Amino acid sequence: MSAGTAPPSFPPEMPCDWCTVAVRRGLPATVVTAMKDTVEQPIRFGRIAAMLPVADMKRATDFYICVLGFENVFENGNPVGFMILEKDGAELHLTLQPDHKAPAFNVAHMMVENVDALHELIQGQGLRIIKRLQDKDYGLRVFVFADPDGNRIDVGQPI
Repeated sequence: MSAGTAPPSFPPEMPCDWCTVAVRRGLPATVVTAMKDTVEQPIRFGRIAAMLPVADMKRATDFYICVLGFENVFENGNPVGFMILEKDGAELHLTLQPDHKAPAFNVAHMMVENVDALHELIQGQGLRIIKRLQDKDYGLRVFVFADPDGNRIDVGQPI
């Protein structure tokens, strides 16, 4: 696009910044429209799972499988470098990253039933509670803890 040329137009029902940038970068307006679910065949998204980096796969599986009760439904590598865990409706992916340094922000959010029992279990394991158990004005009872690799997990339950 040359200087002084107006950007291509896109459907007015999509005035978001992302759409403007996408069209300016040459993405056809029809594709942008598809991304906004306004075409005959909308894009539907399925599950999305948190990918947690872990420095020690055994330590991580000891926690997520033995303590929290997740089930190993898939693993890859020898030694194992990737694992998919499931429990009830939750899915969690673990990836071995030997040099992992945990970030100072939450990396996953878990909705549970009986958040008080999970809080007690986490405390009983001696794991770090980042934010204490509390009722929030947005309708959740929540707390944040760090798993054995330092990954911060935000846990909530509707009040």
